[in-house]
Amino acid sequence: MTPGPPRRARRGRLAALFAPSLNRRYVLTAYAFLIPAFAFFALMFYLPIANIISNSLYTGPQADQFAGLENYTRAFGDEGVQNSFVITVIFGAGTTIGAIVIGLALALLLNQRLRGRVMFRAALLVPYLTSVAIVGLLWRNILDPQLGILNRVLIDLGLPTQSWLNTHPLATIIAVTLWMTVGYTMVLFLAGLQGIPMEYHEAATVDGAGPWQRFWRITLPLLTPTTLFVSVMAVISGLQAFGQAYIITGGGPANETDLYIFHVFNVAFTSRDFGYASALSFLLFIVIVIFTVIQLRVGRRNEVQY
Repeated sequence: MTPGPPRRARRGRLAALFAPSLNRRYVLTAYAFLIPAFAFFALMFYLPIANIISNSLYTGPQADQFAGLENYTRAFGDEGVQNSFVITVIFGAGTTIGAIVIGLALALLLNQRLRGRVMFRAALLVPYLTSVAIVGLLWRNILDPQLGILNRVLIDLGLPTQSWLNTHPLATIIAVTLWMTVGYTMVLFLAGLQGIPMEYHEAATVDGAGPWQRFWRITLPLLTPTTLFVSVMAVISGLQAFGQAYIITGGGPANETDLYIFHVFNVAFTSRDFGYASALSFLLFIVIVIFTVIQLRVGRRNEVQY
């Protein structure tokens, strides 16, 4: 009699025979664990978007009169929408550039061996952890022309007082937004800085590179993924800003701080035109997607790896 195949070989053949069923079991198990995530996105993201698209095709106080694409064509000719969109783009650009520049500067400073740097990091992060409503009420009181503490300080210094929310309202809410958000961008840049291997800086120092050369040639290029993430999130947040205009300025004076979402809010709950408000909301969603895709493509194209 010829000897049969070794026991290990038989086991390997059996495993290969049942491998498809095992792989199918693993796949089904993985999808079972993903079902809650799929359900969450369906209920909290895709379903609301579908509802907004459906409502945007109707008009009237109850959004019950079919209008087709009339709300969209109306939006492109609405001067109020155009004004609020321009203001929002300026606001988003100011908060994005400020968040990147100030956040990176603070991260570079607090990445050094400074006494109390942990305390300063925590202090800068606290405003980001505070709700927009509380921040808005706080700064509305600080900037009050009669009772605000900021004008009281100017009086004590012998300087003229300012009507902050009337003379430079958009710049004021940009500054307040940066005060609230730079702590978060600082933490992100800190994480990016600490992920850069020190060997690169040491090698550049040996080659005679100064601090500025190391920053421009090593630090900044290797921070491209962090900068991309910060810019994408800042643009999305800036285009969706609402609380600053609603609480601090009320959209004024003369609609100078009429941010886009605040304008949509007024269309929906003041003018009671929910169909038109839904169309405006969906148009903003498209703009955000376009901005995000452009940023991701440009950022990934310029990504540097050593």
